[in-house]
Amino acid sequence: MGVLYGYYAAADDEDAARAVVREDGKPLGTGYDEIVVKGIDPVVDLLPAETLITGRPADAVKADPRHGALIAMVGEGEAVGLSLTDGLRDALAAFDRRLLDDVAVGWVASGGFHSPPDPADLSGFLRVLADLADRATARNHRLYCWVCP
Repeated sequence: MGVLYGYYAAADDEDAARAVVREDGKPLGTGYDEIVVKGIDPVVDLLPAETLITGRPADAVKADPRHGALIAMVGEGEAVGLSLTDGLRDALAAFDRRLLDDVAVGWVASGGFHSPPDPADLSGFLRVLADLADRATARNHRLYCWVCP
């Protein structure tokens, strides 16, 4: 089935942790504004797109304390919750959607994928992620990703 990644918005790290460590027995992310995808890891795979969208060099993104910070874990890693940078959220929310196709082409060209995906698929993902960033910004929420291998 592959690894699932649930990109979602939450008020803060404590709230975001509740999307992962469920006490109600419901699936990860239930009740949160989220999108679920396969194959787009927020720390490794999303990094080239973040540099293209924010204009920050990869080293600066990696040094950001919110880049892939662990905010929750179930058991021995059956599921984890990670934070995304506020810079990505803000840049995505303000980004010209007409340029996302170009970002997707650059993202594929970065060579970070084992098997190069279709740029149209990545562009579609970026559009829904940008919409999520819009809604998060409007509610003063942050972006996160749960990962379930």
